[in-house]
Amino acid sequence: MSKVAFIGLGVMGYPMAGHIARRGHDVTVFNRTAAKANKWVAEFGGRQAPTPASAARDADFVFSCVGNDNDLREVTTAPQGAFGALKPGAIFIDNTTDSADVARELYAAAKSHGAHFLDAPVSGGQAGAENGVLTVMVGGDAEAFAAAEPVIASFARAVKHLGPSGAGQLTKMVNQICIAGVVQGLAEAIHFAQKSGLDVEAVIDTISKGAAQSWQMENRWKTMDEGRFDFGFAVDWMRKDLAICLDEARKNGAQLPLAALVDQFYSEVQAMGGSRWDTSSLIARLNRK
Repeated sequence: MSKVAFIGLGVMGYPMAGHIARRGHDVTVFNRTAAKANKWVAEFGGRQAPTPASAARDADFVFSCVGNDNDLREVTTAPQGAFGALKPGAIFIDNTTDSADVARELYAAAKSHGAHFLDAPVSGGQAGAENGVLTVMVGGDAEAFAAAEPVIASFARAVKHLGPSGAGQLTKMVNQICIAGVVQGLAEAIHFAQKSGLDVEAVIDTISKGAAQSWQMENRWKTMDEGRFDFGFAVDWMRKDLAICLDEARKNGAQLPLAALVDQFYSEVQAMGGSRWDTSSLIARLNRK
């Protein structure tokens, strides 16, 4: 078993770190709100550290799951960040969804400290984190990935190395682009069925057996039909992710007209008071009076 640090105990990081501890690893955690770290230690054991640096000291693997590029820099390269305490050969695994640029930046910074950096964003949402069945998309050196994969697998059902530094984040962008289009299509379909006076449950039961089937349909049609959006991945976070996708597209020349349009639709949902609603709330925009 390895010495592991986990930085960031939000709705995703808290259960992810818990799964690592349950596998028998020696886990030290850091969270900006100390009460959350105290709660985690009471539930899973291990230790709480007062700074990212103290959490990372002597760790074989250091995980992070924070909010955005700036949050990630704060816990890595800032004065009390983890990078200053990394031991030679340590592997830093970032599970945040952030830009490919910051992934490459921190890959180089970790190298300068004699350590390794993997960008490893996840998909599967809060339920996937709690149940330990996330999909993890990884960029970085193959040797570091091979060493880290068994620990990452503590909270994942699929872990894949996609290429050099930044490839994990780019793959997560592909994932979010797909989700945006599918959720909008499902929202329009259910809205259309409602307006047509159809039995939505019967319709979904029928079409889900064919080419229209998707994870979003299987897991979200009922709550979308009922207008319940109080779980899952928040609109605020989806807009953050789509902004990353659109910024990257401006750099690489990709055309993302649908992603840009759905991003605008999510801004309307925010204006309706739905910032913390989950992403399936696109149907609320269509059904507003």
